[in-house]
Amino acid sequence: MLTFVHRLSCLVRARLTGWRLPLAIAVFVFLTSWAAMVFAEPADTGIARPENYWWYFVVTAATVGYGDIAPTTTPGRLVGVYVIVGGIVTLTVLFTRLADHITSIRGNRMRGAVELDLEGHVVLLGYTPGRSERIVAELTAERRLRVVLCAWEDAVATDPLPEVAEVDFVRGDLSNADVMRRACVARARTVIIDGRSDDEALTIAVAVDHANPDVHLVAALRDLRRSEHFHYVNPRVQCTQWHMPYLLTEEALDPGITQVYTQLMSSGEHGNTYSLRVPAGFPGTSFGDCQTHLGRHHSATVLALRGSDGLRISPGWQEPVSAGDVLYYVGSHRLTPQDLDARR
Repeated sequence: MLTFVHRLSCLVRARLTGWRLPLAIAVFVFLTSWAAMVFAEPADTGIARPENYWWYFVVTAATVGYGDIAPTTTPGRLVGVYVIVGGIVTLTVLFTRLADHITSIRGNRMRGAVELDLEGHVVLLGYTPGRSERIVAELTAERRLRVVLCAWEDAVATDPLPEVAEVDFVRGDLSNADVMRRACVARARTVIIDGRSDDEALTIAVAVDHANPDVHLVAALRDLRRSEHFHYVNPRVQCTQWHMPYLLTEEALDPGITQVYTQLMSSGEHGNTYSLRVPAGFPGTSFGDCQTHLGRHHSATVLALRGSDGLRISPGWQEPVSAGDVLYYVGSHRLTPQDLDARR
């Protein structure tokens, strides 16, 4: 008999998995207790009537016990005890299943196994300890972007940034369509590829372009000469130096800014960056005067000022400028103090 009961319990546990087990217990207790109450209580009490018994069962099983409907006989009270025990068992199993479910969800999130539902976010493909944390910190500094950090399975076992609310975690083969789907690459605003090598980054770029050919794609490269290969994949890919991670975040936050930096750091038809020491007879007395004078007469844009208190990038227009201070500007050619003197 004990063997039969054991096998039956094993069969029930195997069949009734998940949320079905507490539901099955509740239904079983309800039906058997109702049938028992029909025989235990006199008909004139009305407790076994369908319109009354469901309410009695819920109140008794939940151990609330309002007392508006109650058995009057000893057998009826024994049935009530059976309902109470059955309710406690049901609630215990239910809360256990709920706790297991919550724990499972949290565990899957920590392991990066969940499928996210995001749009307009930034996806960072690749994880390097320390470096990735700095990149994420810059991306989330303004608290207006959500970031999905994606890592290879052998790079990290669990979410390295569980305390950052703006960051979700996905783990797997970064060149696989499954990761693209779980990270919602198809609905991302920007994808940053920070691979362990340029060849790996190129492979990931192919997968990203397949998932979302219109996404703003930024790739960090050890060798910028490989940019040509990435442009075969997508001509709009922005490539930056791997050892300058701040360029990754600036390009992700402000698309196209790497092209501005490239133009500023290289001479060409669009001009170059120069410096100029302010001569003694220069008519400008403030940074705004300098900006206006150089822009109007030389089509140059002043970027920074170095005075007695050091370098200041884009200071206020009322910032005083003295003879001997240095102006840094973008222009078509280098200016001399004599050029400025000629414009007095």
